[in-house]
Amino acid sequence: MAMKKKADVGGIIEIKPPNFLIAEFEIIGTAPFVANKFAEEAKQQMRDAMALGGKTKARKKAEERPPKDFQKDYEGSMHKAKDADWYGIPATAFKAAIVRACSHVGIEMTRAKQCLFLVQDGFGEDGTTPLMKITHGKPEYFEAYVNNANGSPDIRARGSWPPGWRCTLRIKYDADSFTPSTIANLIVRAGISIGVGAGRPFSSHSCGMGWGTFELYDKEEAEAAE
Repeated sequence: MAMKKKADVGGIIEIKPPNFLIAEFEIIGTAPFVANKFAEEAKQQMRDAMALGGKTKARKKAEERPPKDFQKDYEGSMHKAKDADWYGIPATAFKAAIVRACSHVGIEMTRAKQCLFLVQDGFGEDGTTPLMKITHGKPEYFEAYVNNANGSPDIRARGSWPPGWRCTLRIKYDADSFTPSTIANLIVRAGISIGVGAGRPFSSHSCGMGWGTFELYDKEEAEAAE
């Protein structure tokens, strides 16, 4: 039996131009933000150990453990902007939080990854890490007890911003898929349930410490409360 041929509709396929817009949202920390940048010194030590190959364990046993420089660890825990006098939070931390919040409301996370982008305020000292500037608040020295990957206890010195820290998030979004109000609600959910930095609610290693949470900043409401 002869198969029917599909009709050749022909014609030109028309595709609408991308409809990306930028919306701005100011957030305020409802809990401390604790920085958790992987220190450059720790990176170098890891690299040196890898370069030693099979001799690593023997070399480590032979070497004395150097004294810990807590002040240096504190300074190394924070993301400082390159050629600028301000600190920031990685843009990827906010995007990850917003994308994860999509799973709470039935939005495909893959779609959000392709349609929502943070517009960075600058880059870190490495020149590659996009940062969102912390516009209010100053870092404070903070020590925390932690467990290393091998289970051994450790004390880490980190930079911490008290509640009230603020950032302005400029988000480039696909206006054919998202609206500013939808993005605002995702930010609120991300601030409550996901968070940013060390000890956030959606920590990969624990249930968090209640740090790194945030909400939308209402300037009129804040001024009225003063």
